[in-house]
Amino acid sequence: MNSAIFLNGEKFEETKFKTEEELEAIVKSQCKLFFGKNTIYLDIKKKIDSKSLGGVIPDAIMFDFNDVDNPEVYLVEVELASHNFYDHIFPQITKFFAFYRNPKSRDNLTGSIFTYIKSNPNIEAEFRVFLKEREIYKTIKDVFEDSQNILLIIDDQKPEFQEMSETYMDTWGKLVKVEVLKGYSVNGKKLYSLTPDFTGIELGYSSEEPTEIQKYDEDYHLQDVSNIVKDIYNQVKLNMNGLDSEISVNPQRYYISLRKKKNFAYIQPRRKKLKITIGISYEEGIRIIKHHTIKKHSQGVQDFYHIPCFEVIIESTNNLQEIFTALEQAYKKQNET
Repeated sequence: MNSAIFLNGEKFEETKFKTEEELEAIVKSQCKLFFGKNTIYLDIKKKIDSKSLGGVIPDAIMFDFNDVDNPEVYLVEVELASHNFYDHIFPQITKFFAFYRNPKSRDNLTGSIFTYIKSNPNIEAEFRVFLKEREIYKTIKDVFEDSQNILLIIDDQKPEFQEMSETYMDTWGKLVKVEVLKGYSVNGKKLYSLTPDFTGIELGYSSEEPTEIQKYDEDYHLQDVSNIVKDIYNQVKLNMNGLDSEISVNPQRYYISLRKKKNFAYIQPRRKKLKITIGISYEEGIRIIKHHTIKKHSQGVQDFYHIPCFEVIIESTNNLQEIFTALEQAYKKQNET
């Protein structure tokens, strides 16, 4: 069913993309608008040997430097909803899963991307804006180790996406982020809609319509993480249980929340680090936490969590007491008011 946007007295009618190449061109030309000014979109489909990815190449690779100390990487695949899911989309995405599981493939792609960057001065300069004096090669290698995302951009929703994410939670459910991109036009003027907004995609905003409540557990989030991350998580959980035995862990698709009457923290395990959004203000956080990296959340992120909050990144078991202190303050603020 076609939709329309009404703006300033004009009706912008939905226009269908005729080919996948047309959709790819729009994503490439509008990438900074769609994904933010702190992203670098590498159009590498025809520039990298497919052997680097086990025989399949994505339409692009995108680096997200919104958190420059903890960047994200996305294998980008652009598809038309008219394509058959099981014949076309499913095998393509499945090969990306295999790539992420293969250290040799990741190393090969890292080398290919680095060579591509070094041969393009403008792109190298763009990386330097974010990385300063840090090594580009090491950054690429590290981000592929710790950040594993697949961004599927399509012109309409397909029911198979929800089915896959519910059935294969550790692959489709965890790695694949779906963005629905639609175009609208009137008298030569164009508008685009992107659902969900990319800035919220890591928080759990979704283009999928929920069907039934899925059961996620701690093992779902701790699969493939390092032993250090597991140790940090277990120490956090043990300390919270000692603070109040009624504090519970509540695994959801994109995070594990800590709660009693209300959520007061949101844990996101990564392969080599643990991220915790803590429900007190950033100003309170920097007074407590001195030995771990903390990040001030935007107002949009705080609105998503419905509480003042900040993020802390934990990479070792050293100095965890300050984390426990901040979590205790958040627990008191959210559950004793």
